[in-house]
Amino acid sequence: MAQQIVPNIWCNRTAEQAGGFYAAAFDAAGFDASAAVTARYPTEGLLDFQREFAGEALVVDVVIEGTQLALVNAGSEFSPNPSISFMVNFDPLFFGGDVDAARRGLDALWTKLSDGGAVMMPLGEYPFAAHYGWVQDRYGVSWQVMLTRAEGEPRPLIIPALMFDGPAQNRAAEAAARYVELFAGFPGGSQVGHQSPYGAATGDATADALAFGEFRIGEQWFMGSDNGSGTDHGFTNGVSLQVNCADQAAIDALWEGLSAVPEAEQCGWLVDEFGVSWQIVPAALGELMQRPGAYERLMQMKKIVIADL
Repeated sequence: MAQQIVPNIWCNRTAEQAGGFYAAAFDAAGFDASAAVTARYPTEGLLDFQREFAGEALVVDVVIEGTQLALVNAGSEFSPNPSISFMVNFDPLFFGGDVDAARRGLDALWTKLSDGGAVMMPLGEYPFAAHYGWVQDRYGVSWQVMLTRAEGEPRPLIIPALMFDGPAQNRAAEAAARYVELFAGFPGGSQVGHQSPYGAATGDATADALAFGEFRIGEQWFMGSDNGSGTDHGFTNGVSLQVNCADQAAIDALWEGLSAVPEAEQCGWLVDEFGVSWQIVPAALGELMQRPGAYERLMQMKKIVIADL
């Protein structure tokens, strides 16, 4: 089944360069990874601020062991921040059960991602992991790399991790329940997974706020936790979640259930009640955009209406 929710990362004219960087970094860690331009800006019908991008790359898809991340090539309007990071789960099962090989792969990826980046939590041993680190790479994207216990329940290699702070502080559990409710009709269903509260007030997090939480939409897992650092980051369009919908009915239902900031609605983009940015699009968007004038019509829409593209 094609990936239904694709994290989109906003790049300041660096999508092609960043795609190559990520493909090489994960290749060094022992994973199958690639990057390719999958969409380009048209040469006509662009808005004024987009005209300088005519004919250039619009989307670069990075595929890591079958998991897709989309890099959006645009301007400096937005940038990623630690509010949405990517957990890279170094499960020894990915390395034939070899814990040492998993650790070597983690170290190799850390070396690549931290080159030119900023370390948020140094690579080392923590109460929750024998080997873990958090880094913001040279493009501003945050990664958490963790060696997981071989006896633990298997999880995907890459898991988007949402950190709730600012106006959404201490709402991680509420958000997980809301998303699971909204996506219950997705193929494979949805569920709330393991949740662990802080147990004591930590930074701006209350004792019952989530130090760790997870939820599943379809076949994809996500993490959701409350920020205990005391430093707010806030969700932005720097990282958005693109939902590939089967038909107009699915678009309509998710748009109705998620959109909470009317002024943020534009060409399929919306912001939910927690501040998270989503793109609600038809799964066949690439094909639909081949229609003459489709890009120009898309730019005039808020919610995407397939029949009008």
